[in-house]
Amino acid sequence: MNILLIGSGGREHALAWKIAGSPLLTKLWCAPGNAGIAKEAECVALDVTDHAAVIDFCRANKVDLVVVGPETPLAAGIVDDVGAAGIKIFGPSRLAAQLEGSKGFTKDLCAEYGIPTGAYCRFDNAPEALAYVREHGAPIVVKADGLAAGKGVVVAKTLTEAEDAVRMMFDGGFGAAGAEVVIEEFLEGREVSFFALCDGETAIPLASAQDHKRVFDHDQGPNTGGMGAYSPTPFVTQAIHDDIMNRIILPTIAGMNARGTPFKGVLYAGLMLTAQGPKLFEYNVRFGDPECQVLMLRMMSDLVPAILASCDGQLKNFDLRWFPDAAVTVVMAANGYPGDYKKGSVIEGLDEAAKIDGVEIFHAGTVAKDGAIVANGGRVLNVCASGKTVGEAQQQAYRAVDRIRWADGFCRRDIAWQAVAQERGDG
Repeated sequence: MNILLIGSGGREHALAWKIAGSPLLTKLWCAPGNAGIAKEAECVALDVTDHAAVIDFCRANKVDLVVVGPETPLAAGIVDDVGAAGIKIFGPSRLAAQLEGSKGFTKDLCAEYGIPTGAYCRFDNAPEALAYVREHGAPIVVKADGLAAGKGVVVAKTLTEAEDAVRMMFDGGFGAAGAEVVIEEFLEGREVSFFALCDGETAIPLASAQDHKRVFDHDQGPNTGGMGAYSPTPFVTQAIHDDIMNRIILPTIAGMNARGTPFKGVLYAGLMLTAQGPKLFEYNVRFGDPECQVLMLRMMSDLVPAILASCDGQLKNFDLRWFPDAAVTVVMAANGYPGDYKKGSVIEGLDEAAKIDGVEIFHAGTVAKDGAIVANGGRVLNVCASGKTVGEAQQQAYRAVDRIRWADGFCRRDIAWQAVAQERGDG
């Protein structure tokens, strides 16, 4: 098969690496790709916002399957347009992608179908939102309704923080994404990521994972797009897994189908394991980043047939197999991220780091320049490793990090700390 992958981040490098290993693959392109993806695929300078150009490329190159990595093209309806041209494409339609594209849409779906989530209210103006915040107090969560690159959520510990977040969003802090704001109950518990592959009617679970959103060790500092992840998480027991599937994932798939907007692709549930059981706090409509990186390391099955089964509505009789080994990914980011950061610094030592047993390095924001790898984004590298335990995978990942020479970069040093503490018996 000829396959076109869309995206340029660490998630897409992990997908490219996994797809490149499929015996079904003839040729892989990635638009626009990055310096790491270039080792797995031919990178093409295609404007993915120009759906007609994507369709023309697919026809000219006899592309059999398009795989969409990031959420923005999905929300813009690329699946609808490319699919209407008769080209197979993996991911949800524009209407189904509202599960990520509108926080309010998802909360309303939860209310309609009895899906456990935090209490909430939607606002299109600051005075009413501020009055609600003052009535309910802190801690409370303030969210921009639309897409904000994973940064549109403020978990306000104090009333002042909540008021500032409301004003910032309505003053255009997140652009059009903050024209409407969702304010919701703060959920107490442990955060986990849960993924399911969906074909419109059937959903099959992927391996569990846990993301680390805060920028600094010990979960300090502002939220980011994700500073690291590990899989599996010991906190999703079989009973909790079944509860998530039966009370959250399956009712969502049934509800979307009943509304006439069936969901195909990867459904990513951000969940809080509360004293009352798992509760949904957000949906994403694609593989997580950086969770995708650890999932691809652990997936024993060929990804391509799974994607095809999702596109073709054939997941009912499908099964995925996983390696028992754990995987950890550590994000190396540019100093200053998630705020302002500089681009253009040279990164060295990647080849030595990749020689460590079980290590894969996925590029997130890099370019090749004059024979060197240069930082070109906020989150720049995903240093991944496998191990018999989460602790072993964590050690290997940080051994690799320590071989990388990048003066303008930083990372958290405690990725997977909760699972490692559990393994040691003190978690």
